[in-house]
Amino acid sequence: MNTILVIEDNNEIRENTAEILQLAGYKTFTAENGKTGVETALRETPDLIVCDIMMPVLDGYGVLHLLNKNDTTKNIPFIFLSAKSERTDLRKGMEMGADDYITKPFEEIELLNAIEVRLKKKSVLNQEYANNASGVGNFLHDLKETGLVNHLKDQYDIVKYSKKQFLYQESNRPRFVYFVVKGKLKSIKIHEDGKEYIQELFGEGDFIGHLPIIEDRNYDESVIVLENAEVLQLPKEDFMQMMNAEPAVLQKFVRLMTKNIREKEERLLTLAYSSLRKRVAKALLDIDAKYNKDSGANAIDISRDDIAHYVGTATESLIRTLSDFKQEKLVNIIDGRISIANRDKLRNLIY
Repeated sequence: MNTILVIEDNNEIRENTAEILQLAGYKTFTAENGKTGVETALRETPDLIVCDIMMPVLDGYGVLHLLNKNDTTKNIPFIFLSAKSERTDLRKGMEMGADDYITKPFEEIELLNAIEVRLKKKSVLNQEYANNASGVGNFLHDLKETGLVNHLKDQYDIVKYSKKQFLYQESNRPRFVYFVVKGKLKSIKIHEDGKEYIQELFGEGDFIGHLPIIEDRNYDESVIVLENAEVLQLPKEDFMQMMNAEPAVLQKFVRLMTKNIREKEERLLTLAYSSLRKRVAKALLDIDAKYNKDSGANAIDISRDDIAHYVGTATESLIRTLSDFKQEKLVNIIDGRISIANRDKLRNLIY
């Protein structure tokens, strides 16, 4: 059960607010002034604080200032309550780090909605996400589901792309963040020898193209459709508003992207120093985990050429390695379709 601290000097407003929150399923604490509120927050560490601005002993600004200086309370979501005449002073509170404000008199549903959004945001920011493209995509998806970014439109254009069509090309200036609704895509780079190398694979639920927007640079790779795809296009401006509106969101996103970059570097090291057998084994496991984990499918439905480009080898070398894996009962190949027969052995190849 989430706990909420209500700091309010007006007895009627304080008790009514606490009662509303209790009926909504929250455990509440109350304080009649800012000083008592700070003491209660330090003692109880609530999940969220609702605080009046104009109070005796210590006003709401002082409460927020003191709580922001304490490591145990500085990240607690903080909502100001204010009289309409104080709205011109709210910028001060928001600049100090308040998450939201509600003007008095307020509707019960307005308060409950604000609290729900802030608690969902806290949950998203506290959750650990996988250090890969899917993890970043899940974070952005969960963030949108919180309703925190109300300025974003509910619907964006979903564009259909055909196999081999470019989503974008290297050196293009980014205009959208892309969300894969359906289908498979790959990001590629063309080496100076003219060979294609696959940097990353994308599928349903993945976001694409967010890092160049964050870093304000052109694309340094191209993204091509592997099979017919449906892609939602989130305009660059809306994405940046989402990031800039919430510093904590941007910090979390940057941390996730750092992990994602580290994972890519580890994959490049694998390509550089592992044997061909290990590289092919890792590629098969990666692709299988990417596209088959939720679908229940067994076959790796990607062409031999694309697997070779992902591994960084010639298609002929890949085919020979797959033949060896089949003889060793590591994979099955039926009607040309590859499926993994023994994940553990494939994952733990000695050479």
